[in-house]
Amino acid sequence: MNFLAHLVLAGDDEALRLGALLGDFVRGEEALASFAPDVRQGILLHRHIDAHTDGLPEIAALREWFPSPFRRYAGIIIDLAIDHELARRWRDHHEQPLEEFDRGVRRMLARHESVLPDRLRRFMDYADRRGLFATYRDHAEVLHSLRGIGRRLSRPNPLHQAEQIWPDLQPLLAANFNAIFRQAQSDVAAWLNSRSTITGS
Repeated sequence: MNFLAHLVLAGDDEALRLGALLGDFVRGEEALASFAPDVRQGILLHRHIDAHTDGLPEIAALREWFPSPFRRYAGIIIDLAIDHELARRWRDHHEQPLEEFDRGVRRMLARHESVLPDRLRRFMDYADRRGLFATYRDHAEVLHSLRGIGRRLSRPNPLHQAEQIWPDLQPLLAANFNAIFRQAQSDVAAWLNSRSTITGS
């Protein structure tokens, strides 16, 4: 799952949403401990979603579909493809218009600016310039993002050529999206319920 999917799966709780964005930028237990308990739960939820989604049979089948040399980078491409499909189907998953939801994310980050890691600040500067997350509806924006990720990776990679496989990948992801997202939603609800039971909240 990528940023937009994590934000939606976190629901309306602001601390969980903040943790949903922080999840890719907070590494290790020491860094995790520096955040408030409710935000930590959001970061842990982010990690749980990633681990659970990677184990779904639909995702495993998609990974197997990828031709060489793209298969090594299938996870990155699938994550962004999921955000693209979610943005395309936005009205099915959220009552707010996507642009309004997007602005709400910016306001949330402004309220918590003091705790944001530098890497997240830099990413949001980039997101503001590109109009993310709303522009994830446009597959050209997703391909642009993949090229940017490819440039930042240390080893040579084919992400700048993802347009070669996109016409075949997008319909496959679209056909499996509802099953993938419903399973993620169900798993998030179960995880949050288990955490609530443990903490007694």
